Amino acid sequence: MARSGPVATDTTTIALGLAQIRVGSSSDNITKPGAELSSSDSIGALANTKFTGNTDWYKLESGFPLIEDYTTPIREGAMLECAFKEITPEHMALAHGDDISGGGYDVHSGEVPLGSRSAPDYVRMEAVYTYPDQSSTMTIIFPRAQVSANVEMDLQSEDAAAVPIVFESKNASSDVTDGDAIWDDKALGHILWA
Repeated sequence: MARSGPVATDTTTIALGLAQIRVGSSSDNITKPGAELSSSDSIGALANTKFTGNTDWYKLESGFPLIEDYTTPIREGAMLECAFKEITPEHMALAHGDDISGGGYDVHSGEVPLGSRSAPDYVRMEAVYTYPDQSSTMTIIFPRAQVSANVEMDLQSEDAAAVPIVFESKNASSDVTDGDAIWDDKALGHILWA
């Protein structure tokens, strides 16, 4: 008997597991459209990773009763939410909006000032997802992103803490200072498969 319904046509395209989040300098990599960051730029173990492409739509209606005639986007955004498990001064600085690409952080000593936040620094974020076949990848690239977070560290007696943060993609086109023309037709970045 033949199967019916939504039968898988290519099981190598099924996504299972988390993406690796890599963070680097936006200004040093703004002219590079491909995946530039390495696994050494990873923020480590994660509790979750979630990409969202937000679009607000305008809908034209006319007649009586009103009937929709046309739809067009009026606002677009992209963000990646994740929660990191490795609680270090570097990661907490990232959660507070600092560009950590310059290094200089120690794993178990350092300081993150509280009560002195300003606009988050721009960073490059690459979310590298490796499919279960271990050879195909999907990489979400935000060439110019800011981290926005209400920093929350929920310590539990029998589970690892995970600090949620959000990478919000910002305009990386030549329209803005520190942008580049390679992003003019994809101002928020892109998703690459390899």
